[in-house]
Amino acid sequence: MNDKTPVEQPAEDRGSNRSHRPSSQAFKDFITSGWEPRPDLGVTPGPAAAFTAARRERISVAFPGTRLVLPAGPLKQRSNDTDYRFRPHSAFAHLTGFGTDQEPDAVLVLHPTEEGDGDGGSNHHAVLYVRPLAPRNTEEFYADSRYGEFWVGARPTLDDVTTLTGIEARHVDELREALAKDVGADGVQVLVVAEADDAITALVEALREEAGVAQTASDESLAEAASELRLVKDDLEIDLMREAVGRTVDGFEAVVLSLPRAVEHRRGERVIETTFDAHARLEGNTVGYETIAAAGDHATTLHWITNDGVVRPGELVLVDAGVEIDELYTADVTRTLPVDGVFTDVQRRIYTAVLDAADAAFAVAVPGARFRDVHAAAMEVIAARLEEWGLLPVSAEESLSPEGQQHRRWMVHGTSHHLGLDVHDCAQARRDMYLDGVLEPGMVFTIEPGLYFKADDLAVPEEYRGIGVRIEDDVLVTADGNENLSAALPRRPEDVEAWMASLRD
Repeated sequence: MNDKTPVEQPAEDRGSNRSHRPSSQAFKDFITSGWEPRPDLGVTPGPAAAFTAARRERISVAFPGTRLVLPAGPLKQRSNDTDYRFRPHSAFAHLTGFGTDQEPDAVLVLHPTEEGDGDGGSNHHAVLYVRPLAPRNTEEFYADSRYGEFWVGARPTLDDVTTLTGIEARHVDELREALAKDVGADGVQVLVVAEADDAITALVEALREEAGVAQTASDESLAEAASELRLVKDDLEIDLMREAVGRTVDGFEAVVLSLPRAVEHRRGERVIETTFDAHARLEGNTVGYETIAAAGDHATTLHWITNDGVVRPGELVLVDAGVEIDELYTADVTRTLPVDGVFTDVQRRIYTAVLDAADAAFAVAVPGARFRDVHAAAMEVIAARLEEWGLLPVSAEESLSPEGQQHRRWMVHGTSHHLGLDVHDCAQARRDMYLDGVLEPGMVFTIEPGLYFKADDLAVPEEYRGIGVRIEDDVLVTADGNENLSAALPRRPEDVEAWMASLRD
């Protein structure tokens, strides 16, 4: 008989029940002793440091006298006590240069200074609040599964962070006091990118309440400014976009080579998905978004990511995928491929209509045009083709009117979105800067018209049903026009066929 009285254990402590870590003083003394000095990590200034300094100066101009708080964000729970792989918030990454899985719980703060007394003559001094490497005589070293060196490897020191980023680094434990400094009714106001870290947002809100601050600007204004800062890419960002697109092109070649195996597998779409995703993980950080591998009628579901269907010869497979590189910039490319390497006449007809729409969009994606013009040009072609095929209940002209839009039955999405650190980048930008914005050199966005005829669509001939086509490229606006960054992937149907044949030879 067990005469031990059960000890009530708080629910929040029960996650450690699986652990058998010893707690004796002898164990603690032994595990924290007998280590060689840590080697110097050899950290050098990162290539992004000069560019991120210029970006911080630009955002500083918009918020004189205001403390700006941009968190990296916390680790996010996947299930129970396991977390997703960490990815810093894009505004934080853009202004610090951190990528991959760096640095959970870090916070970039731009502290206001007298005008012109800040970094580089700006109105702010930047400080990165991070959790640095813990000494080996601390419990964190061996016992903390989230931050401990035994569990996740050695973290950079404060000096390492400063050297890498060019930003003064301080311990995250100093954050609360730093945020509270001079906050008051007549003092410093504080803005935070609220969506990045709930705990930091709650801290900022508590400090405002304690100080009785009446905000004259909203947190949304900071998120908006950080988003609009990315609308025009600098030279480093353009180089990184080229790299992301190049690695994505290689991934599509791997996809073509995987098609025979996909045909043989009961979940052929997953053969395609995992082929690309493995390539993205090996050659970059990961995929920039969930890969779409949509065969047959699945291609008419715009965001089909279940990817559990069969892949049949004679059908098309729509692959929408992008490699996110270590610096977190991602490509976003779609190709619609004939599974056996040759388009049927009907497939070619639909594919060519989409290609012509894309070419029309490229023709107007030049400096001085408006972003919305790109979509309008593509829609003119789509509506005209649908009219030619006898599918529209009205003329193309009537359908293109705001009161019509019948052609959008077969393409309900937009033609373009900005691209960069996020697959749908700059999403908090104001309408007049984004949809109604004027195109400038350095902007990077997609051009991706499509036509989607669902298998049960009685408004189209039977031969069209179950066919979905999208062609998506990544375009850079240049001083005298534009550049198709993904042009290395064939687009014309005859070129797609020749390319696929060459890879299979």
